[in-house]
Amino acid sequence: MRVLVVEDEPKMAALLRKGLVKEGHAADVTAQGEDAVWLVEAHRYDAIVLDVMLPGMTGFETCRRLRAAGVWTPVLMLTARDAVEDRVAGLDAGADDYLIKPFSLTELSARLRALARRGVVERPTELVVGELRLDPASRRVWRGEQEVQLSPKEFALLEAFMRRPGQVLSRLELLEHAWDYSYDNRSNVVDVYVRYLRQKLGGDLFETVRGAGYRLAT
Repeated sequence: MRVLVVEDEPKMAALLRKGLVKEGHAADVTAQGEDAVWLVEAHRYDAIVLDVMLPGMTGFETCRRLRAAGVWTPVLMLTARDAVEDRVAGLDAGADDYLIKPFSLTELSARLRALARRGVVERPTELVVGELRLDPASRRVWRGEQEVQLSPKEFALLEAFMRRPGQVLSRLELLEHAWDYSYDNRSNVVDVYVRYLRQKLGGDLFETVRGAGYRLAT
């Protein structure tokens, strides 16, 4: 693998590079998030090891910038901060894995191999379909520049539509995504909530396919 290490502590950076090279990988090292963005755009890497506490642009912001630029190289974040909130923030920023310092180089290598096996797959942190934008982490929705307030069930239903835009989804499929098994499959609750979405987001977005279900217009 060719790995980019983004670490501002010289001793840690040297240790990481030495360990990766010993495992047979090629490793480039930079100490700043801004330089990491430039390097990833200029070279192809199989994985990125990204420290959270960087001077200037943090690891969280670096990861968000990479994903916003359409870079889907697997990212493993390193940090001495073990709070659950920090791990959640890293994963929501677009990271694929998280490792707390101090750590074993053997475990680091194993995690990088696992990430490399996944390959470069597009996995945006936000869902975007036309004018609609949905952020699963913050649970916020926009149509154009206007933010729209949705209830939890409305949000879950919209997310189901936006993960499969242009596809016809049956009432049963929508019911299984947004409700639990306590709901009767013959209930018209899906029709009611699709009507709510039309009222809040626009009737032009949700098409009724007679005898089949609903479709989010692309």
